[in-house]
Amino acid sequence: MKIGVTVPNNWGVEDPKQVLEFGPLAEEQGYDSVWVMDHLFNTGYIRERLEDKPYYHPMSTLSYLAAITSKVDLGTSVLVLPYHNPVELAKYAATLDQISGGRVILGVGVGAMTEEFEALGISMRQRGSLTDECMDIMKELWSNRLPKYQSKRWDFSDLYFSPKPVQETIPLWVGGSSPGAIKRASLRGDGWHPTGVSAEGYALGKAEITETAAAAGRDTSNMSWSTRVEVEVHGRPSSDRAAARTTIP
Repeated sequence: MKIGVTVPNNWGVEDPKQVLEFGPLAEEQGYDSVWVMDHLFNTGYIRERLEDKPYYHPMSTLSYLAAITSKVDLGTSVLVLPYHNPVELAKYAATLDQISGGRVILGVGVGAMTEEFEALGISMRQRGSLTDECMDIMKELWSNRLPKYQSKRWDFSDLYFSPKPVQETIPLWVGGSSPGAIKRASLRGDGWHPTGVSAEGYALGKAEITETAAAAGRDTSNMSWSTRVEVEVHGRPSSDRAAARTTIP
């Protein structure tokens, strides 16, 4: 078992240096990975918690952490893929993987904040298909010398894309536990990374992913199984949401 810790890029810390200190500290304490989260606007429950305080960009935060750590994996929990251009994100992630020596993991999801989709001019109804295409495009760019892809949204061929990741491909861990997320993890994911599910719910989801993947001819023996949970510190729930969740032994 490996254990990581989230870096508070999403907690309104006014001094970014205090956020970045978590990387070396986590490494010193023996954690296996550090993780950041992704939102563009302080809206909904984020606005209630932060008001107008900082929510730092996940990839920029990981870039700095790559330079001041040497062992911990660098992950997103999760990137909202419809918010990002897949070609630009693939370039950023591959560059970060080179800089970090192959330590990048991209947890990815479809998003849920209506206001953010509206601000970006993106149809929320298309978030699932956008996420699927983004995953396919990034894997194509990372894996092939002359990548090519064609759809109604994107069209490229006979173009070099470099650098490639240090890893054979950057792992894409699918966030969420909805039917769509389960299907996405089964057919496209290199891992499953839901948030706050019970132990029973996790076991059911894992079994469904394995079964669906097998039916599609995918081998899940090398798939990564992960979850993000909020924990109690000194007997106190870290948040009201943590207090309300089922305890995982």
